[in-house]
Amino acid sequence: MTRRVWGSVAVLALAGCDSVGVDVPDATRDLAASYYAGAVTLSWELGSGWDGESFCVYAKRASDTRYAVVAEVTSCIQGFCSYTDVNVESGRSYDYYVAAVDPGSGAERASASAVQVEVSDPTPPPVPVGLRVVALDHTNYLTWGDNARDAPDFSHYRVWLRSSEGSEFLLGETDSEGFLDQLPENGLTYSYFVTAMDAGGHESAGSALRHGTPRPDYTGEWLYNYFDLPSASGFRLRSSDWDDPIVSGDDPARHFRLETDASGWWLVPSASADFRQDSWATTTLRCGPASDPECANVTVAPSSGYIHQDLEVIPQSTYVLRVRGDDGQIHYGAIRIVLLGKDQNSDGIMIFDWAYQLQPGSLELTPQPTPRR
Repeated sequence: MTRRVWGSVAVLALAGCDSVGVDVPDATRDLAASYYAGAVTLSWELGSGWDGESFCVYAKRASDTRYAVVAEVTSCIQGFCSYTDVNVESGRSYDYYVAAVDPGSGAERASASAVQVEVSDPTPPPVPVGLRVVALDHTNYLTWGDNARDAPDFSHYRVWLRSSEGSEFLLGETDSEGFLDQLPENGLTYSYFVTAMDAGGHESAGSALRHGTPRPDYTGEWLYNYFDLPSASGFRLRSSDWDDPIVSGDDPARHFRLETDASGWWLVPSASADFRQDSWATTTLRCGPASDPECANVTVAPSSGYIHQDLEVIPQSTYVLRVRGDDGQIHYGAIRIVLLGKDQNSDGIMIFDWAYQLQPGSLELTPQPTPRR
């Protein structure tokens, strides 16, 4: 959007925007104009001598020689007035000024200057691609590709929910390629698509529709980066279904917390936990009877090789922990990193699955038998 301020506009004498009078009202102040999403919005302030006058809005295409009245504004709020002109064409420039109209005499006084607005070509950013929905517990996590950023005037994304009847609802907006929807109910399927917006308010078509069905499980846990949201960056393997494993990153009871720096993402153990020094590339946390022949998991914790140092987070990998449990004894557990990303606030987030052996000292990595929530 390009804005130019032009020279003085002559005082006009047009009653009700088109007849002559003698009393001249106070002029408007600070006339401004901007274009967004197919419309030009004008705003101005009341003059110090304003006495209930209405306003005439004048407009013309920049290539024309004469102005025409396009609206009369009769009410303002707290000293500010505005008008939105939707009758504009892309690729054209428009000039505007506003005149105060005396209610008794009909005389007008124009704003000190006119403003010019260029209506940009409504070419939206590319349609976002690669939308993925990860079903969690009472939550769906959405992530997608960043191809829309190829547009030089890219601004942000909109996340939409489509109902089974076909109605569409705006869930929210974000400048990150990720969104955490924490409103769903477990067992219900939700359908999503994403659009991209440019700085001029032009919206792309919707991405491919993707679906997610949240469910209670020990899969799909999520943890925040300590430097973004410390209160939800710590994790403790739990033996009780009623205890939330997500704790503060500063909680002494945590087994580890998530941190990021310029070189990567890190699992940082507490004093009561050690990591096996090697991780394993896996396809799932636990393979079952109906699993794919290529299914790869870790079923038994190694008896040695544990270290007390930060480990780099690698998606699609399983890490084994040796921890001191709630009973004060040694237990083994495993976490598998599903993905790394950001939420709608651009806070770093790690989604992972986990398992915990309730029997002290046992190396069998047996998940909890019942859901926590």
